[in-house]
This record gives sequence, C-alpha cells and structure tokens, in this order.
Amino acid sequence: MHSQPQQSILGVDTPQVTARAKVTGRALYAGDYKATGMLHGKVLRSPYPHARIVRLDTSAARALPGVKAVLTGEDAPAALWGAHHKERAVLARGVVRYCGEEVAAVAAISDEIARDALDLIQVDYEELPAILTPEEAMDEEAFGIHPGRDNVGHRIAFERGDVEAGFASADLVHEATYTTHSQYPGYMEPMATVASLDPDGRLVLHTSTQAVNLVRMQVAMTLGLPISRVRVVQATTGGGFGGKIVEDDNQLLAGLLALHTRRPVRLVNNRLEDFQAACASVPEHITLKLGMRKDGTIVAKQVRIIAECGAYAGLSGDVMHVSTMRSDNMHRNPNVRAEATLYYTNNPPRGAFRGFGGTQMQFALNSHIDTMAQQLGLDPVQVHKLNALSTGETSVHGWHIGSTGLRECVDQATQAIGWAEKRQHPNGQGTKRRGVGMAAVMHVSGNRTIGNWDGSTVIVKINEDGRVFIISGECDMGQGAATMFSQIVAHELGLPLSDIHVVAPDTDVSPVAVGTLASRVTMSGGNAAIVAARKARDELFALAAPRWDVAAEALSIGGGAVFVTANPEQRATLAELARQHIWRHGGGGIQVSGSWDPKTVMHDDKLYGNIAPAHSYAAQAVEVEVDTETGQVTVIDSYVADDCGKALNPVAIHGQTNGATVQAMGWTLYEQLHYENGRLANGNFADYTMPTADAVPMLRGGFVETHDPNGPYGAKGASETAILPGAAAIANAVHDAVGVRITDLPITPEKVLAALRAQRAPQGAAHA
Repeated sequence: MHSQPQQSILGVDTPQVTARAKVTGRALYAGDYKATGMLHGKVLRSPYPHARIVRLDTSAARALPGVKAVLTGEDAPAALWGAHHKERAVLARGVVRYCGEEVAAVAAISDEIARDALDLIQVDYEELPAILTPEEAMDEEAFGIHPGRDNVGHRIAFERGDVEAGFASADLVHEATYTTHSQYPGYMEPMATVASLDPDGRLVLHTSTQAVNLVRMQVAMTLGLPISRVRVVQATTGGGFGGKIVEDDNQLLAGLLALHTRRPVRLVNNRLEDFQAACASVPEHITLKLGMRKDGTIVAKQVRIIAECGAYAGLSGDVMHVSTMRSDNMHRNPNVRAEATLYYTNNPPRGAFRGFGGTQMQFALNSHIDTMAQQLGLDPVQVHKLNALSTGETSVHGWHIGSTGLRECVDQATQAIGWAEKRQHPNGQGTKRRGVGMAAVMHVSGNRTIGNWDGSTVIVKINEDGRVFIISGECDMGQGAATMFSQIVAHELGLPLSDIHVVAPDTDVSPVAVGTLASRVTMSGGNAAIVAARKARDELFALAAPRWDVAAEALSIGGGAVFVTANPEQRATLAELARQHIWRHGGGGIQVSGSWDPKTVMHDDKLYGNIAPAHSYAAQAVEVEVDTETGQVTVIDSYVADDCGKALNPVAIHGQTNGATVQAMGWTLYEQLHYENGRLANGNFADYTMPTADAVPMLRGGFVETHDPNGPYGAKGASETAILPGAAAIANAVHDAVGVRITDLPITPEKVLAALRAQRAPQGAAHA
C-alpha cells in the first residue's frame, strides 16, 4: 500500500454526498421526471379481499376525452410474476385475492382525467369467502387460495444434535408463544415509476428501487421482452427499508401502460395506494422452547413458527427462513430443532422489511432469555455473554464467525444506561413505574441464500480533468452507499470527495449487481470498490514510472497527483496522466473494473453452509416508564451499541442506528395495521400511528469496532442490525417495571392494563 500524505477520509464523519442535492430540492425522485407527451397512470384496486370478477366494463372510461389507455387483465401478459412462485398477474384475471389488488390501469393526459376514468370503470364482483388468518388457512376443509394447491407457501424443518437429550439435561425448560404483527415500511417517498420508450422502442424505467437489475429481470420476463430491451435507471430513492426490492406491481404497470400507449407514463402511488400495495413485514406466531442449565448455559432450543404471506408469497419464505435459523448462530448451543410453515391468506402480500425476519425471532428469543434468567436468579447480561459464540468458532449451522463484538456490545449498552444500579433500585410505588430491559442480536453482512452469487462489480473511470466516476449497480436508497463508495475510492486514490462522482445505477451501463438487501453493499460493493480503485492506481503508476525512470513501487498517490515518494517534486497530476493515457498510440481512457465475491458456501439441502462473509451484532438497553393508570409505556432512555466492524462514516452509522431504533419503537408500541374483514382501515399517516420526535427519547449509541477480516478495511453492514433488539428490550423493561410479560405485539396501553388486572386478580380473590 502506497502511503497518502493527506489525512484519510475513512472513519471520519462525512456528510452524505447526496445531501446537497436533496436539501436544495435538485434531487430527481421518480415522480419528478417529466417527458414530452407524458401521460399519468392510475390504478383501480379491488374493494374485496376475495371475489370473482363477473363483469368489467371499461367503455365509458375509454370514451372519456384525454384517456389514452384503459387496461385490464385481458390486455396484460399471460405470464405470472413473483420472487419464487410465479403466481401473481400484472392485472387481476377473473378473480381478486386481496383488497387492493390491481384490477385495471388507466393512462390519461392529466391526473384528474385519469382519476375520473377510474370512476367510470364498472366492475361487478361476486364476493367469495375470504381466509383472513393462518388458522383458517390451515383448516383441512379450507379452500385453496391458489387453485390446485393447498395454502402452504413454504415450509422449513431441520434438527441438529440431540434436542431431547439437551432438554433432559436442562435445569429449566420454558416454553411460550409470541405474536408479531405487520409493519408498513413508512418511507417518505411512495413507490413511483416513469416508463417510456426510447427512440429504438426499448422500454426505459426511471424508478424508486433498491435493485435495478432485479427489476429489469422481472419486467423483461413478465412483459415478454428480451432483457436487453429493458433499461432500468434508479431515480433518487426516498427510503426503501426492504419494501422496494422487487415485490411491487408499480414498475410492471407503468411499463405495460407505456408499451400500449407508446408514450411516457408516470405512475406514482398515493399514500393509501402505497399502504395497500407495499409489502408490510411478515406476521409470525413463534412458539419457542428453551432448555437452560442453572448457570445460564443454553442446552436445547425448539422453534415452531406459523407465518403469513398474504395472497402472494413474494419474499416471505426467505423472511421466515431468517426467523427460523439466524438466531441459532448467536449461541454455542448444539441442539436445535425447528419447524416453520408459511400460509397464504386473502390479506395483502407481506414481504421484505428491514431486519428481514430477525426482528420477529429476536423479540421472542430475548424475551425468553430474560424470563428464564429471572427464574434462575441470573442477570440476562450474564446469560448472553456466557452463551455467545466467539471469533473463530463455527455455529450449529456451519457459519464461520470471523469477528464478533456481541459481548462488548452488551457491556457498552448496559453500562451506558446504568444497568447494574437501576436494577437494584425499587421501581417506585406510585402510578408511574420505571424499569430497564436489554436485548442482544446478530445479523449478516451479505447472504448467499437467494442465489449462489453474492458478489459485486465496481467500475472506476478517471476523466481527463482528474476527477473520477464510480459506476455500480448497487443502489443508495438513503442509507449512504454512494458516500461509502466515494470514501473508499477517494482514500485509495488520494482525492477529495469533491472529485468523486457516483453515477446513478443504470442497467445500460452499470455492472450487474444483486442490489441493496441483506446488508451486503458495504461488504461486497465496498470490497469491489477497493479492487477497482487499486487497479486504477496501478494504471496511473505504470504511466508515471517511466517519466522519472523509477519502479512503480517507488511512487505514491495523493493530493490529485502521482509523485516519487523520495522526491515529491517529481509529480504528475491525475489529469495529466489521464490525458497521456488517451493521446498516444494504442491509448484510451482509464476505466477499470473490480469484482469481489465472498468465499461463502451456499447451504445444502439440510440448510447447512457458511452463507455470510461477516456477521454484525448489536445490543440495546432501555429504560421505560409505565403509567399503571393509563397503561401508557414511554421510553425514557435508550442506548444501542453496534458492532459494525469498522465505522467508515460514524455520523452516517449513527443516523442509520437511530432510524432503526425509532422503527423498532414504532413496531413495538405504536404502529398497527387495522383490517376490517380484510380491508385496511388506517392506510394513512393520520391513523397509522408512527413515532414522532416527541414520542422517543434522545437516542444514544456507540460502536464496537471488531475489524472483520473479510470486510473493506474491517467494515461490516450497519443499517439493519439496530432494528432487531428494540421490541424485546422494551418488553423486558416493561416486565421489570410492573411485572407483566407482554408476548403479543404491539405493547398497547390496553394490553398493559389487561395484564395488570390479571396480575391483581388472584391476589384480590385470595384476599376476599
């Protein structure tokens, strides 16, 4: 490594390179794109969770002046789409399976005319019986939501070790069932796409997405186009949280309307439509049985999960997979058994959400550990630290732990809120009682389970003015990928950030990439950026070395120039070298490509394999106040300790951690989708209660830097892990405060009051 004279930008608080464009209003979101002759798209959605379409009359809508297309299932491709099961029509044909399913699509010269056209479409439905719970779906006499098959969307089962012997050796065996609910992604920007045809008739989509290549594959396959006839460009994306991977119909409908009208079409969900169309997180019923010795050693674990995917499976099976298996890899327990089943219902489709199934199981597991620690007279901190796998160990599922700061995270978080002292203090005898709780979790940085590739390719192009373009297919949806890429290349080439530009992901020019999911972009994309930047540096050195008749090893780079290390006066700017590279015999621009694919192993048919290059960890400790008269739970203090490997950009990681922490608080205490006979009753931000600034405490947190051997400069993913511990930490704190254990999320005032009444009832009866 050739030294750079200026201070490195790695590990330094760095504003997002996209921030200025956003705060000045210059950033172009998908809904901001405009084109000559652009039409406005609108979608007619089913008002029923399950119904037969008896008659669909679009004649009045088609006759409305200004309407250019009215499409139904008859006009859509016959091909079905979906992440794994190809089971979903672009527009419903013959039957609708959830309230909000797309029935017809309109394109008109204005939003107002498009809305009027929707009102003129006449649909006669024959309402059918609806299955709205997993319990109904698993009934032997239940109809199949999808013809010719039962209502099982996915099933997982495995056993390792001797689970029964493990339970027999335990001093305490505890079993309980936990219920988790769906959470709407709540991103600021709803789904949006502008679809158009280029002069060659190719379909071009400017869209809000986390994965341009996955969108391109899906659109081409579903609309019956060669993949080279589809171009997907990521617009500035206003948040995704897993909800903008590839599970939304928006891009398909926009593309279909553009193909039919041969004109650009803008299709932007309003907020109600986004509530109906976006995949909320997967609801799960988790029955957990754990065996523990009296010193806190976990010796056996059994999990049964019943999960619900809604009308279409999407990525829900992958989410359930994570719930079922990932937490096993935190602990040294060799005896695990699990059975998990995903059921179809006539509810809206569920799918990917930040934490991707980890939140559900970590709520159960951390609540369980807290309960058992109390029964054994132990501090849960002891239990977590005793059982945690160490660096260099291999988990029960074959995961190689290259770095872990779990124990350090537990210590940092609990010490920060005064854990030991507050657990000794009485909780108070008044109406408001305080308590503390903690939870510890793990996540992955990359994941070789969806396909047997988890790599990334980054192109570095040095322009004739010495400035650098970075071209990648990995998407920045607000989490800071563009800034991370810029920091790495700036560090390697000794340039200021202002000389780096990250090109928006565009399938016409960007290398193929998996996309922004599974906390993989810093790991795979960051490593690829290092490879590419060093290749570019080597080309510069090869150009410069003959100038001064020195070996490449005698050169350094920094300050926008290459120079002789022993004599910095002998220097050439990157601009000079880039021009030199072009204007010579056999010359050309400096453009190099770097790829990196982790040496992970796809799991086998028994789900055994080293599937992730690194694992991130976090612990959270909270203090809550419970009002015993109203049941209201208020988080008074929170501290999240994050093992992110190496904090490449501390301020960005703090922002991600704080955002994840607030999302967890919302899921735990406030957010709940309310359905009435399958119809969403609170599809807006007025009625769907998300936490606001006055509902959360000053958010505190810190890092544990473990310097992972596979990560770029030791870094790991740092955007998802912090959402995992919140629910259990709060539930454990509520129990510490008032002695009631809430196992059914969200923790509402009504549930707290009911539990307090139940707690008092036996005492009252005995007294009477």
